[in-house]
Amino acid sequence: MRFQLLGLLSITDGEHAAVLQPSKPTNLLAALLIHSGAVVSTDYLLRAVWDTEPPATARAALQSCVLRLRRIFAKYGIANDTIEAVPGGYRMRMDHETLDLVRFRGLVQSAGSARDAETESYVLREALALWQGPVLANVSSHMLHRDEAPRLSEERLRALERLCDIELARGRCREVLTDVWDAARRHPERERFAEQLIEALYRTGRQTEALVEIRAVKERLKEEFGIDPGAPLQRLELAILRGEELDTAPGPGVLPAIEARASTRPAALPGGVARADLPSRAPAETPAQEQAPAVAALPPAASTAHDKAHDPAHDPTSARTADTTPGHTVTSVPSLAPVPCFTGRTTQLAAIQRALTANHPQTGLVVISGAPGIGKTALALQAAHLVQDAFPGGCFTLAMTDPDGSALSTAEAMERLPSPSRPGRRLLVLDDVASAGRIRPLLPSPAEGAAVVTSRRGLAGLVATHGGVVHRLDTLGEQESYDLLVATLGAERVGQEPDAARELARICGHFPLSLRIAAARLLTRPGLGIADCVSWLAKDLPARLSLADEPLMSVPQVFEAALRRLDPHLCEAFLLLAAQFEGGGNPDSPPPDEVLEQLADAGFVEEGPPKPYRIHELLRIYARQLAAPARTPG
Repeated sequence: MRFQLLGLLSITDGEHAAVLQPSKPTNLLAALLIHSGAVVSTDYLLRAVWDTEPPATARAALQSCVLRLRRIFAKYGIANDTIEAVPGGYRMRMDHETLDLVRFRGLVQSAGSARDAETESYVLREALALWQGPVLANVSSHMLHRDEAPRLSEERLRALERLCDIELARGRCREVLTDVWDAARRHPERERFAEQLIEALYRTGRQTEALVEIRAVKERLKEEFGIDPGAPLQRLELAILRGEELDTAPGPGVLPAIEARASTRPAALPGGVARADLPSRAPAETPAQEQAPAVAALPPAASTAHDKAHDPAHDPTSARTADTTPGHTVTSVPSLAPVPCFTGRTTQLAAIQRALTANHPQTGLVVISGAPGIGKTALALQAAHLVQDAFPGGCFTLAMTDPDGSALSTAEAMERLPSPSRPGRRLLVLDDVASAGRIRPLLPSPAEGAAVVTSRRGLAGLVATHGGVVHRLDTLGEQESYDLLVATLGAERVGQEPDAARELARICGHFPLSLRIAAARLLTRPGLGIADCVSWLAKDLPARLSLADEPLMSVPQVFEAALRRLDPHLCEAFLLLAAQFEGGGNPDSPPPDEVLEQLADAGFVEEGPPKPYRIHELLRIYARQLAAPARTPG
């Protein structure tokens, strides 16, 4: 059986489809399928199922919706555990055979790596054929229609734009004319479809109609928005008026005309759990690039999303030159760029630089540990950027956790790490390590280079056997948080509301992830005051520390991913401990010392003997909310 999301939400066996009626269970199923493979938080599901303020019994009602869906699944022979109950929410793991959205994204991705234009066109048409109508047509959730449907539709429109670009570059103007005509009429706000229609008309000998289309676009833009067409349409109009011949033939393997157009559009965001943007082509490597330090980028990982928001290895402007592992991009760039807007951590950054460049057996390993969302990856990459010139053999980074949260085995990690191709010491950055045993065989000897390891765990055993230094990160200081807001929002905007900026830093718990999410909201809403943002966030922490268009940028989701790694008894102990910290006091009946030590090692509590244990405020609030249903009868 297969779920269809790209049109009417339905269950099909390939011949017959059962269309689900609009209902709360249907809303729930849509929300889970949209974020297939990811843990969808209970708070998010409540907002998706109940568009208005959820009732007091909503959590119990949500469980009833899950049961109703499982009963529906049973009628069609779908396994009961297709919907998984996990700490903090629910999850559905789908693949290309069980969900059309996954298949669509896989086809679009494979089209981007096709060797010739004909194959790419064929695969894109196969992908677009999966769309059977408006997405979520029988889903009644206003939130999903507002936040998710436009993003899904954008994926389809990008694929359609790409297909039309390919067909035009191949000279198949008559064949593509129907596609671009329909797209331009349905989506007048997308100027690119109008450009494609005009180009197709002109190149099929319909110059007058092409000019009429140009005039209509110009009048609409002037009347509705008071603006002129973009430069591409203006150049196209001039070429038509002059009777010039437009480019028609694609180059071998790569389509230069398409790439020229693509370079004028915003670069796609790096791969996240619910994204499938069109990949850009790899430029040819120049002699200058061959002499630069090699850098391999981390594949996207949901469990370390908190640091990937400002991971330069994921910068879509970096030049892609290799892809050696299916599903896991390995890239080379001329140099490792600095982390955007990196601030604070001055003492740790200087110490890591000294450790990496000392060329001493006891300082060839640096471990950066701390709570989820604390900024471990950002610090590691900023340090690697600063010391890269000391490693002529190159800088290589690898995420030790897959997007589904599962840890890589040693063998998988060895397969994904490229072999050294240059002489000299190299720097290895191993990100989000689950255990020391998985990376010991990967570590270079002092003569071969140095390694930076990030982990929520302290990895004391690794340091005991290999030496090195450990940096346990805490939240940013008040001034560091303020400086981060200045770096992201600008001194002028923060200077207008300095007290509100400091309050924003406080309610964000001085977590880098929280601060960057809040700053992103303010950057995309220039008219929103910082004080107003503080007031809005404070009403529902930490749930509102999320970005609707980027599921990985979510404080609750990052915390959930971290909790999933804990043993069940440790997870329960943490929730109970957090409840006892209510009001800021010390717990009356704390867990045994060995349990506290394991929680501290996993990054969920801080300090320890002889000092009192403590829990970061955001983690405590999250844990209290997570545990609330278990303490509510019924």
